[in-house]
Amino acid sequence: MSRPLRFALLIFALVGIIIACDPRNEIIGPISPTPGDGLDTIAYNPQAYQFPVINGLPAMQIPTDNPVTVAGVRLGKYLFYEKMLSIDSSISCGSCHKQNKAFTDGFPKSIGVDGTVGLRNSMSLINIGYAWRPNNAHNFMWDGKFRHLEEQILAPVENPLEMKNTWEEVERRMRGHAHYPRLFRQAFGISTKSEITKELAAKALAQFMRTLNSADSKYDSVEFRAFNYFTDEEQRGYELFLGDILGTIVTKDAECAHCHSFSRNFSTFARNNFSNNGLDSAVTFNDFIDKGLGNVTNIPSDNGRFREVTLRNIGLTAPYMHDGRFATLEEVLNHYVSGGHPSPNVANELASAPTLRTLSAGDKQDIIAFLKTLTDTSYFNKAEWSDPFLLPDPWVE
Repeated sequence: MSRPLRFALLIFALVGIIIACDPRNEIIGPISPTPGDGLDTIAYNPQAYQFPVINGLPAMQIPTDNPVTVAGVRLGKYLFYEKMLSIDSSISCGSCHKQNKAFTDGFPKSIGVDGTVGLRNSMSLINIGYAWRPNNAHNFMWDGKFRHLEEQILAPVENPLEMKNTWEEVERRMRGHAHYPRLFRQAFGISTKSEITKELAAKALAQFMRTLNSADSKYDSVEFRAFNYFTDEEQRGYELFLGDILGTIVTKDAECAHCHSFSRNFSTFARNNFSNNGLDSAVTFNDFIDKGLGNVTNIPSDNGRFREVTLRNIGLTAPYMHDGRFATLEEVLNHYVSGGHPSPNVANELASAPTLRTLSAGDKQDIIAFLKTLTDTSYFNKAEWSDPFLLPDPWVE
């Protein structure tokens, strides 16, 4: 055997050893497992996903260019828990959005690759599909940066504080994977592996996330089922929470409902409102350290304003606020009762709410008791939402 041939064979063997020893392959799967690029031999029979009817929640508005299908949801679930989306295959979407924490992570701010700390608290994904309003420019994230869920989903992969990857690399991994080309074909009818794109991945992830809908709490049982009742403490908290929205004369109004009861989500998803809830002092609009919505709109009066989020499962999503500064619901209520910190655009509910200042320790506990009736644990072990990679053979249909 000639020396050049022996040298070439040695290099080939070393490359094979390096590839085989790459720990990422255990997660990423084999690269280019089969020859060829065509997927036409795989059946493509899309079936519309049937959303279950949930009491109190309206029909979801869904973009016409991304109808939800059974195969699309299935692919989206795999991608949601797929760690190869991160540069070193160490984290997935599911790392910051855990099923048993209402799809939050329990940290003040989200944690990315190599333990990098993010800028904001990880938001709950429960009922996230209801956040999209076709005519609104600011539908997603604490600061309303994204109009479409499909657009927002693209951001974490390339964010240096999150997954630190590139979509070009993710596309390469998915095209060369043993199973993803088949799943993309079944979901979107593509003919070749080269048609696997970040846009299709985002559409699949969005389809899965639009199925994460929950309204099976104690509150829902009291509201929609006969012979279910609040405790006396919960009832008092409910009345304090709603205050003058009940349409009756109240002696105390906790002012909660003005921002958190426009829909059954206990949020203003229907309007996607943003407000300054007095978290930080600011003499002028330019004094806010985190400008929130103002960073997106470049309107000074939007500085310091953040999304009014859903309160569903609020008992599971500590710590609270966009920066996770409050560890407990007690701390949250103490902040509101104090009136918060002064600034030019602080919400009226804080600036001019005298009855809010009169809430007693008992009143606050009653409100917390009511808020905990919004907890729904029925989906904790829901297989349709669970990590498929925890199964013995995750790819078996």
